[in-house]
Amino acid sequence: MLLAYRRALPLLRIPFSVYLMPVYWFGLSALPRAVDGTRALGVFVVLHLLAYPASNGYNSYYDRDEGSIGGLKQPPKVSEELIHLVWLFDALAVLGGWLLSPLFAALVAVYLLVSKAYSYEGVRLKKYPFLSTFVVVVFQGAFTFLMTQVGVGIDSAAILAPTNLLLALVSTLFLCGSYPLTQVYQHQEDRQRGDLTLSLWLGLRGTFVFAAVGLLSGALLLGFTYWQRDELRNLLIFLVATGPVVVLFGRWAWAVWHSPAAADFEHTMRMNQVSSLCLSAAFVLMFFWALLAGPTTPVAVLSSTLPAGLRIWADKT
Repeated sequence: MLLAYRRALPLLRIPFSVYLMPVYWFGLSALPRAVDGTRALGVFVVLHLLAYPASNGYNSYYDRDEGSIGGLKQPPKVSEELIHLVWLFDALAVLGGWLLSPLFAALVAVYLLVSKAYSYEGVRLKKYPFLSTFVVVVFQGAFTFLMTQVGVGIDSAAILAPTNLLLALVSTLFLCGSYPLTQVYQHQEDRQRGDLTLSLWLGLRGTFVFAAVGLLSGALLLGFTYWQRDELRNLLIFLVATGPVVVLFGRWAWAVWHSPAAADFEHTMRMNQVSSLCLSAAFVLMFFWALLAGPTTPVAVLSSTLPAGLRIWADKT
């Protein structure tokens, strides 16, 4: 029995959850003050090690892909053990969220329910290209951005500040640009299942044009918001860090324009990896740079995670 669960575990695609890290770090980088290190770690664990894998597993359970899926070039066969793992991870995500705050737990539960509506055969939002795209980019973008801030204990006034809400919108625009790109190599399987994804509706060339418009819109709004917040240093960090992403996207779009075969699993995963790492690095740098420049150092922020004796030493450094 344990062997069956081990075989099902890869379908949770826990490493693939790393590709969603930029929204978490973006949410932290936008905060006006330091955060508790323990809570920040707890939010990361709940989202990236529990909630996202549960959503991935549920999607795999109903899709039953035979070809490559995000993070797995050759996915194993779907079994009943997979849905057992999904329910376990769901329960642990909500329980972990509750330990941080009831509101955060409620938001995690909403996220999990919406993600299931995306795949569940009785609803299957995935069949509707515009509705499914709207749901994904809102809930994996702005909703997660704000949920992260709720989880680390930021007050509602800071969360609802106009420029913070603009940054939440930026995260949705970035998702709007990148999400269809994750569908380009699955056109054949989606067509066979009767799922009309946005990328399938747009076609390969249309997907890249749509992605470029979405990403450019997000970047322009980000620049405007950083200017409003007097954070031009963050804008410079963003432009430098995303340089490789722009180059890679341009080269991939050029390749697909001349040969549809370039819209394959390998190119998609490379784009995901590079964009995720570059964006995460940018927002991590913004986050810690702000701490170094402010009255509270990173050591003091994270000292709450240390034993009492070491915490006293950290507070004096």
